[in-house]
Amino acid sequence: MNIAILGFGTVGTGVFKMINQVHRLTENLHVKYVFVRENKKDQLAEATASFDEIINDPEVEVVVEVLGGLEPAHQYILAALRHHKHVITANKAVIACYLEEFTQAAAENQVHFYFESSVGGGTPWISEIERAARVDDIDHIQGIFNGTSNFILDRMAQSGAAFADVLGQAQELGYAEADPSADVDGWDIANKLCISCDIAYDCFVSPSQDLPVFGIRNITAADINAFARQGYTVKLMGKSRQIGNAFDYAVEPTLYPRNTFEANTRENYNLISLHGQTIGDLNFIGQGAGQLPTANAIIQDILDIVERRDHLKRGFERQLTFQANLTKSDYLLRSTINYQQLFSNYDAHQVGDYVLVHQIPVGLMHSLMKNIQEKDPHAWMVNLPAESHEGAIQKVAYN
Repeated sequence: MNIAILGFGTVGTGVFKMINQVHRLTENLHVKYVFVRENKKDQLAEATASFDEIINDPEVEVVVEVLGGLEPAHQYILAALRHHKHVITANKAVIACYLEEFTQAAAENQVHFYFESSVGGGTPWISEIERAARVDDIDHIQGIFNGTSNFILDRMAQSGAAFADVLGQAQELGYAEADPSADVDGWDIANKLCISCDIAYDCFVSPSQDLPVFGIRNITAADINAFARQGYTVKLMGKSRQIGNAFDYAVEPTLYPRNTFEANTRENYNLISLHGQTIGDLNFIGQGAGQLPTANAIIQDILDIVERRDHLKRGFERQLTFQANLTKSDYLLRSTINYQQLFSNYDAHQVGDYVLVHQIPVGLMHSLMKNIQEKDPHAWMVNLPAESHEGAIQKVAYN
């Protein structure tokens, strides 16, 4: 099988290396083209700067897109599908925005569009959520979807260092980009959660600025230490729940007791879980990023095509309504301004350096937090898990 790789960065290089390793199952795979910029095409025998050369070559059966970003990735994927080539991508941003369009184009041209590596890196999350959804109604998804933010929070907890210092470490190790906004502000998780909801609910969920998304940029060492002294750990979580014909969706920092799976997910690992009506709770843990784990997932998709293993087909025809306020929760909020009047209907009261807000709708809390940050850009909030109780909350807030 002849393959073209679009992009030769970290992941593209990993795919190229793995295909060229001597292995029984990959020995019949061949990289015919590597799409690169014009000034780099002489660095590799397989390199080309012409996308038209790739899609017009009838010998190319699979296109692996690892360019990243929305454009030109979106147009390249559509062109490849319309030229009757299977497409595999790790690009969560483009999938989150265009999965419905890609799925339709693949069906019309009788090819496959696979994206195991887009969520969870080497963790087989997409395949397992597809497997669960074949026979079950999935009504809850949540997880640590982003290895970079998890690394930052874990290192802050272990070392007591400030956010900026640990972010610098993550950048030096290659976990964080020069512009880390997508990771620390929650938008990488937002894309991955959208993709997960698409498959779980059979309803296309597109990322937008209106979704409840809040990150960890403003967390301080003092926050981390206060929670840790009382046995709590902060994790940046993606969450969605489906009830009847409605679903909600949120990305937000959340506190977990130290004996939970979430609190014990360390370094750059992901922990993603689902709940099905018959299967119950399923948890998946693994490296959520990195060259070889992500390349491994891409190779798995290629081998599924070779072995004619079809993935779950989704038409996104289910009529579900997004309701940001479907569920309620407790929050701790830290800010230098007086904002308690905003929460007068939710038993909000000062506890130490924080305001504790009881049982407020999640979407409303995120909306009010945006208003607060307009006056106090350093304000921060954290969600309190259902198992928290008043005594524990009071201790966390005061210490």
